[in-house]
Amino acid sequence: MLFFDEIQAAPRALTALKYFYEEAPEYHIIAAGSLLGVSVAKQESFPVGKVNFLYMYPMSFMEFLLANEQDLLVEALVSQREISNFPEPIHNKLSEYYKEYLFVGGMPEAVKTYVQKKDVGKVRKIQNELLAAYHRDFSKYAGTRQAVKTSELWQSIPFQLARENKKFKYGAVRKNSRAADYEQTIEWLKGAGLINVAYNISTAKLPLSGYTDYSKFKIYFPDTGLLGAMLNLSSKIIVEPDTVFKQYNGAFIENYVAQELTCAAWPLYYWTSKSDAEVDFILEKENKLYPMEVKSGTSLNLKSLQSYASKYNPELLFRASPRNFITRGNFINIPLYALMPVLKNWKQSGLKIENH
Repeated sequence: MLFFDEIQAAPRALTALKYFYEEAPEYHIIAAGSLLGVSVAKQESFPVGKVNFLYMYPMSFMEFLLANEQDLLVEALVSQREISNFPEPIHNKLSEYYKEYLFVGGMPEAVKTYVQKKDVGKVRKIQNELLAAYHRDFSKYAGTRQAVKTSELWQSIPFQLARENKKFKYGAVRKNSRAADYEQTIEWLKGAGLINVAYNISTAKLPLSGYTDYSKFKIYFPDTGLLGAMLNLSSKIIVEPDTVFKQYNGAFIENYVAQELTCAAWPLYYWTSKSDAEVDFILEKENKLYPMEVKSGTSLNLKSLQSYASKYNPELLFRASPRNFITRGNFINIPLYALMPVLKNWKQSGLKIENH
């Protein structure tokens, strides 16, 4: 087996994958590299049809628990086949780790440092180094003008998320800018895995792509740790929920949910009505649509979900929040820390709901 690391640095190596496939099939080849480089590698031909892709994302919250040797907590999450309350000690412990994850994020080196050192200062240093490396790559893989535009857009994302209306605005990147100025930049960053994009639908019907307004969208960071570093937020602000949730209107929490859904291969869509109702994410399963609202606090307000339900009458209504599991009729509150395992179980085999 041959392993080519940082393959984007050698375009001819990319081309050579075709000949390994055709002329030396006895070799097993693995190539790893930054999509930022691969996606703009124009110098040589790419071996279309000869390569199988596996995409790596920042570590999910479940993987963060495993890295912290919390196997019992992971087992409690993955074995949750019936929606019912966790015992308070388990709920509290998972909530503590979840808050730590918001600061550390899922970049492997940051997680490794936190697990080994428990030093948030060292973690933030690594996050800042990663951000600096991305900026260097912007210049490395694009011309000067495009690198400036990419940096401008990238820098604007955290502050666009911090607004109550998180819909992306080109004018917030640079005054009087328009879609034509940054559309290519967005596609480049999306293709490189450096942003997650949720598109708007105003009509919740299938196929979703047929009812999508691609001119309206939200852009999320791929990692909450990098988002915190961009905003220069201390671990105390992030870990103490009252402060961060009030100050940033749930930007971290919505970003976290987008991150978990992307990692689990759920496409990102959100719904808005003609009035002021908005549902943060729309999930598709077996040709049916389900709304999911994200709450950063413990509010019981279901106005947007109820607005959606009155129009489309979905079988289930989801809310992701810091609260423990709550079920009422077809309404399910999922604790933020349990989002991925619950949705995975639901996707594969459905959920048993214990109403209480």
